[in-house]
Amino acid sequence: MLRAPLHRFARASALYKRTARPPWRQYSDENVKRILGSSKVLRYGKRTIKYTAIASLGLLVTTIIGFEATHLWIEKVELAPEQDPEVKRWEWDQEAEQWSGDSAKGGTDSALGYYGRHRVRAAWAAYNWGHTEEAAVVESNINAAQGDGQPELRNLELVDAKMKIAESFIRAALRAAIDRSSNAHLHPDTITQLIVRHADVLERLGGEELQKSKAEFERAWVGFSGQGLDAANVALRLGEISSRLGQSSDVIPWWSRAVKITRGAVPDVIETLPAVLGTAPSSPRAQRIFSTTLVSLSAFYARSGELDQAQALEEATLTMLRSVPATASLASASPAHALHALYLLHRSSLISIHLAEVLHARKQPLELSIQYLTSAAESSGRVARGLTGNAPPKSEIVPSTPPPEDTTPLPVYTSSNSMKKPAKALLRDARRTSAEAWNLIGILNETQGRNLPAALQCYERAVQWAGTAVENSDIMQPREGILESEWAMFWNNYQRAKRNVEEAVL
Repeated sequence: MLRAPLHRFARASALYKRTARPPWRQYSDENVKRILGSSKVLRYGKRTIKYTAIASLGLLVTTIIGFEATHLWIEKVELAPEQDPEVKRWEWDQEAEQWSGDSAKGGTDSALGYYGRHRVRAAWAAYNWGHTEEAAVVESNINAAQGDGQPELRNLELVDAKMKIAESFIRAALRAAIDRSSNAHLHPDTITQLIVRHADVLERLGGEELQKSKAEFERAWVGFSGQGLDAANVALRLGEISSRLGQSSDVIPWWSRAVKITRGAVPDVIETLPAVLGTAPSSPRAQRIFSTTLVSLSAFYARSGELDQAQALEEATLTMLRSVPATASLASASPAHALHALYLLHRSSLISIHLAEVLHARKQPLELSIQYLTSAAESSGRVARGLTGNAPPKSEIVPSTPPPEDTTPLPVYTSSNSMKKPAKALLRDARRTSAEAWNLIGILNETQGRNLPAALQCYERAVQWAGTAVENSDIMQPREGILESEWAMFWNNYQRAKRNVEEAVL
């Protein structure tokens, strides 16, 4: 057997080493680049997916934490029980919106469970934190299909979206509460208080929801067994809703029940009430409910043409309100006491306007109506200034000009959960009342007294109370809480009187 010389194998091995490509050089440079590029893309893709997952998880966790933190804030801060003894003494804590059965404990009823408590807080947030000017939605009512198979669009209605959202959450919370009604730990008043909140939201939605609101308030009346000041407030609201619905036969009975609860033993027939008013109730909250009921009753009698009854009631109401011990000075009184005194003073302003209108309708002397209207305008001005802490200029005998443009109630009112809403509502109503009183005085001076300069001055004061200047402009617009129709009336009266005075001078 022949063998190749060793040197031949050595030469062949050397030649192979020089000519053979290593494993990593088996592909062209372009293929290598393509493979390396693909691996880089894969690495980057994996990294992107990982970071995206981490970011999404972080965002989810942050959202959950923020969601629960908001609910915790509402539970522990916004719905915290009132601690100020003065606020409790003047019963403003009872005036606040109740979102659970136990106002002394505050928060939401723990027996509602996780779902129910979150729905209650969500309803509170929609009710209190929404923006009305940004929250209008269109709701359509559709009839059954017609002959052509197309549904007929009956009407379009603008509703407040935040109230609609609040209504849906309260309805869900009510279902949860009713499902747990057999739970011995559920507070006896929790369901009734939620029904009151539901009725309140439905009333604010208005329109076709008014009848539903009345039905819910009637459920609340049964829940309170027709006893206590909460029941009196429900009876007051039922009378007002019945009046808005045109159900006159239900108005007097409901207001009669409110009066009976706040006053105790009174005649069954409320028409005899003016003769037995006497002194005001001793409870501060009862005084507020009673005076508000009398204001509503006064307006109802006047609209119904019962002028004798209206005048008798209004005169008796003014006498009764004057009998309430007044604070010597708002500055020396506690904020809760001052707010109560200003509330009753505003109610006397409303009664004075009603009485002035009734006296004018009964052909009484013009000066008498102007006297009551002037008293109403000045009293409402004092209410507004008392709430904002703006004393009238020393050169003015009466506070006939409105507070500064950006005024809100003093911090002593807005810092209290119990007094914040009543103070803001009272300031808004005081401005409206003062504007209305000055406008009516202007009308009487213009049409009856033939005193156009005096009428112009009154119209100008009405515009000042009802309007505010647009920023960096001379254009006036209505203040918050002033209806467009009211503002149009005030502004048109002012412009007409101003034009007539200028023409008379020329």
